Amino acid sequence: MTTDFAGLTDGDLAALSLAGRRLAFAELMRRHREPIYRVILGNVGDPDEALDLVQESFVAAWRALARYDSARPMRAWLTTIALNKCRDWSRRRAVRRFFARALPLDVAAERADERASPHDEAQGRAELARVAQAIADLPAALREVLVLRTVEGIGQAEAAAMLGVTEKAVETRLRRARMRLAEALATAGIARPT
Repeated sequence: MTTDFAGLTDGDLAALSLAGRRLAFAELMRRHREPIYRVILGNVGDPDEALDLVQESFVAAWRALARYDSARPMRAWLTTIALNKCRDWSRRRAVRRFFARALPLDVAAERADERASPHDEAQGRAELARVAQAIADLPAALREVLVLRTVEGIGQAEAAAMLGVTEKAVETRLRRARMRLAEALATAGIARPT
């Protein structure tokens, strides 16, 4: 017996997945992978890392599928999982940066010799001052709201539910994110060589 999964609701697909129909979960992934990828990319700023985090998000969703509430939209549930994976990634990156700076002196001296000149580094930073990086540099609370509301076009109430905050907090964070982003882009524009 074959089932046309494309015609089923997300709740039906979740129930079939729990019953052992793996193709049902594959259909859920097909439906939601692009918006989840965009949310993650907007938060991490690196396409390769974003692909890895999409995969991690769907693996986590598969493992937690029994806890999915079919009264909630599947996209909101998956977006919450994806945002948590972005937060985990950010924490891991911060730890790696800390340990990278805490190298033994002899290793640090070797690394210093391999670095580019300060002039080359400055030019490289100026070239990398793009909108995606400016968004990725925002604090997580501001970046998440900006990506959900502006990039993904998710409504204020739905974004508030996904992030576990009030609608007013979403509105305030969005305003602050836009102001910070405008400042970052203005600074990058001024610093660019003419």
